[in-house]
Amino acid sequence: MNFKEQILEGIPQELPPAKAYDESLNHAPKRKAILDEEEKKLALENALRYFDEKHHKTLIPEFREELEKYGRIYMYRLKPDYDFYARPIDEYPGKSIQAKGIMLMIQNNLDPEVAQHPEELITYGGNGAVFQNWAQYRLCMQYLANMDDHQTLVMYSGHPMGLFPSHPNAPRVVVTNGMMIPNYSKPDDWEKFNALGVTQYGQMTAGSYMYIGPQGIVHGTTITVLNAGRKISKNGEELSGKLFVTSGLGGMSGAQPKAGNIAGCITVCAEVNPKATQTRHKQGWVDEVIEDVKELAERVKQAKENKEVVSIAYQGNVVEVWEYFYENDIYIDLGSDQTSLHNPWAGGYYPVDLGFEEANKMMAEKPEEFKLKVQESLRRQAAAINKHTAKGTYFFDYGNAFLLEASRAGADIMSEDKKSFIYPSYVQDIMGPMCFDYGFGPFRWVCASGKDEDLKKTDEIAANVLLKLKEKSPSEIQQQMQDNIQWIKGAQENKLVVGSKARILYADAEGRIEIAKAFNDAIGRGEIGPVVLGRDHHDVSGTDSPYRETSNIYDGSRYTADMAIQNVIGDSFRGATWVSIHNGGGVGWGEVINGGFGMILEGDKASEDRLKSMLFWDVNNGIARRSWARNKEAVFAAKRAMEMNPNLKLTIPNMVDPKLLD
Repeated sequence: MNFKEQILEGIPQELPPAKAYDESLNHAPKRKAILDEEEKKLALENALRYFDEKHHKTLIPEFREELEKYGRIYMYRLKPDYDFYARPIDEYPGKSIQAKGIMLMIQNNLDPEVAQHPEELITYGGNGAVFQNWAQYRLCMQYLANMDDHQTLVMYSGHPMGLFPSHPNAPRVVVTNGMMIPNYSKPDDWEKFNALGVTQYGQMTAGSYMYIGPQGIVHGTTITVLNAGRKISKNGEELSGKLFVTSGLGGMSGAQPKAGNIAGCITVCAEVNPKATQTRHKQGWVDEVIEDVKELAERVKQAKENKEVVSIAYQGNVVEVWEYFYENDIYIDLGSDQTSLHNPWAGGYYPVDLGFEEANKMMAEKPEEFKLKVQESLRRQAAAINKHTAKGTYFFDYGNAFLLEASRAGADIMSEDKKSFIYPSYVQDIMGPMCFDYGFGPFRWVCASGKDEDLKKTDEIAANVLLKLKEKSPSEIQQQMQDNIQWIKGAQENKLVVGSKARILYADAEGRIEIAKAFNDAIGRGEIGPVVLGRDHHDVSGTDSPYRETSNIYDGSRYTADMAIQNVIGDSFRGATWVSIHNGGGVGWGEVINGGFGMILEGDKASEDRLKSMLFWDVNNGIARRSWARNKEAVFAAKRAMEMNPNLKLTIPNMVDPKLLD
């Protein structure tokens, strides 16, 4: 069968041959053995629901073996033989352009060049899954290929519940991931219910089909590093010759060395997984790879002396770097950490003094001992960081729960009153007041034609729109506008594309609407093909996360999730092509609720109406909440938004003189 025929086939009537497990691929670590015998039977029964009973005798021992060996039933046999990548939209079968666009995005999330563990349907973060198993993938793609614009596909944590009658202005797909009853949202609950096959961790843009490779975060990381540099800068000097030390090269964290290069500093990024390091080096996201910490130190000294702009992957544990650099008096200007500590016990963080394979074995076979090793390593890492910051290093938490898990491990990172961390979240110090409160966040688009020339044209369109908007923008947001113009102008030369022909920049509601409208007009004129719009959930409105996206909310509401839930509801009836809401995000299961959307522009009036309605809401819901929290930048943005659209009426807070309270 050809590609279209295989998509339309769905779950085959006759089983495809069993597949050999390829050890050379970057597989997910074995998951914790958490099910008892009765629960294992239930997991098998749940998996077999997808298959005709004539296949059950064949599949039971096979699925049982997967469950024992890997801790999950992935159904490797069902993985299609065709290549996974974002094909041009016309190559997908279907009756709906919108549904075809969603298929394109799903395949991009599972492209081996993009995904962290594609064989296990995991895009990034160690456990951020698109689906739980290959039967779900096949069934979902079949539904998308057969649906029309009067139907909506409902997705429950990777499982396609089915097609329901709806209407053309409704979302084509509604996605939920990991939406647990609150008392069942602890880390071991994910292990158990995911093993049973009834829920999954969608991360942020994995289970919502909007991941675009490390480019998806590289712009935000660049802005963060640039502004961190501005915080430590004396007399406005550049980052040239300054050292940024961090860790993680897997999924999103793979953006760090590229961002360091764009920001103009020396970046050392430690990574324990050789395959992740090799992938990022091959893709050009990191310049050099060094395996010996002494050699690394000498190379950094040389780079400092010559004021080089260079990124270096250290193949080893970041704790070794922090400790060795302190002992050898190598000054670190900026420090952070982007290991997947939202997932500390299942491959998100590897303890120092354990080899990579040794750690993978221990986490599956001796989980309690592994947990103690992780916590010991976190205490060591924090202690080394404290020594550097005492000498002047500016350290910030990059929001993947490093400080949270370090505090739970008993590391010395708490304030005297034990109510806060001694280091800020980058959202508290940088991204919140400088970007989110003004409405600036990660706006994305994908050229569904798959053509390089379409991406080039959209870059030019976006740059021209921003230049015009900058001319009339207030002084408060001139820096944000300039940073984004500089970014988009250099996007081609920085070779950011991995997978789909995608781009990201930071824009506020006005910028997003004007750029999207300009794209839609160009599509209507036949200058470019259809465009998929989206954003990272890591944005102004999409996510309620007390240790990251909403960590600069100080009115006591940062532990509430009204904003994220309201966002996805509002997006769904204002024109989104698909919407998603997840438990878990970038800081951990039970620690965050986050929502996303996708919107396909077709070049017509209906697309224009949808983009104007939905994009305005998608940003200003968050502006309203941040303003009500008394964030002064958001109060400014809220008043400006009401001037732009007289139909917007927001409740503006009255400020209290602190002296009266005292």
